[in-house]
Amino acid sequence: MTGTQVKEILLINVSGFDKPGLTSSITQIMAEYQLEILDIGQAVIHDYLTWGILVGIPENQESAAVLKELLFRMHELKLEVQFKPISAAEYDEWVRGKGKERYIVTLLARQITPAQIARVSGITAANGLNIDNISRLSSRRALSEDSANSQACVEFSVRGNPQDIDLLKVEFLKVSNEMNVDIAFQRDDIFRRNRRLVAFDMDSTLIEAEVIDELAKEAGVGDQVAAITESAMRGELDFSQSFQKRVGLLKGLPEAVLERVSSRLVMTEGAEKLIRNLKMLGYKTAILSGGFTYFASHLQNKLGIDYIYANNLDIQDGKVTGEVTGTIVDGKRKAELLHEIAAKEGIQLQQVIAVGDGANDLPMLSAAGLGIAFRAKPMVKETAKHAISNLGLDSILFLLGFRESDTALLVQG
Repeated sequence: MTGTQVKEILLINVSGFDKPGLTSSITQIMAEYQLEILDIGQAVIHDYLTWGILVGIPENQESAAVLKELLFRMHELKLEVQFKPISAAEYDEWVRGKGKERYIVTLLARQITPAQIARVSGITAANGLNIDNISRLSSRRALSEDSANSQACVEFSVRGNPQDIDLLKVEFLKVSNEMNVDIAFQRDDIFRRNRRLVAFDMDSTLIEAEVIDELAKEAGVGDQVAAITESAMRGELDFSQSFQKRVGLLKGLPEAVLERVSSRLVMTEGAEKLIRNLKMLGYKTAILSGGFTYFASHLQNKLGIDYIYANNLDIQDGKVTGEVTGTIVDGKRKAELLHEIAAKEGIQLQQVIAVGDGANDLPMLSAAGLGIAFRAKPMVKETAKHAISNLGLDSILFLLGFRESDTALLVQG
């Protein structure tokens, strides 16, 4: 506090229907009385304003005169107002609260429910976190809109020092599984607002299929390869060994089949919107895939991906040989490539986002500042720092703090 300069502290809470010029009209009076603004905040829901300001009244002013004029102005504006004196001790305790850590809790679902918010806010409170602010990042939903295809996002800004963050995340994951809501918990620091590189797995992440399974169907060995793929994605088999075994089953497949499979691949929900926005915002993008370069190149051309690393399927005399050339891109290699790209671009790992669904993605998800298990197997979801299971890839923009309305304007522009 400023000691002799401020003799009283006053919390002013204002509510009523919003209209242009309210803030200007109220703060003009405060300026005339030379009040010091110590804190200020505003929220508008359905055109109804809730506005708060913490002010210091200087020694050369009388609080009665200030209150009288503010009350008169509020009456003119048809606003309700409450005044609460704040003691020096209360103010000093509030200032000391600045030393607590800040976090962002993001709820993602097709529709946010009171029950979800009750559970999440109860967990934050039980872990010593106080909610400072709640914001809706998703757009307004029309009553006629089908919630099955909509997306909803609410962001909590919380402050505190939880004793066990790992336990907190376990509790959030339990709620996520029980209530069809994704819950992201991030430290609110400069890196959250300054990510620069996003690296994607390809199969079952950027595209809905596992390409090797699609090729296997064409080769007549679909069931055999799918079983090996599923086991590898669950982490039950070493990726490199299982990959070589699966590729071996493709021996003799005509090269023309690759184009046929490529033409029917379906992009994952939200993938194109996400990458369009990332490009407009200046992000670098990469595909780090245990799949095949042929298909990663197709996506690179379609989406404008900056880097692709995948496996080179060996083809001789127009047929797949059942071998791959070069180093196999397994989990360890993905993490190495993530480091290499970040170093080349001059980007710190805290500024990197990695997205994947399988066990072989875990090393790069762990290395990245923001690792996201997308529609992943249970083991991967439990191990990764963050998980998205209920919405599309474009919901990652919410984790970066972007509003849906902001990203829509970017794409239109």
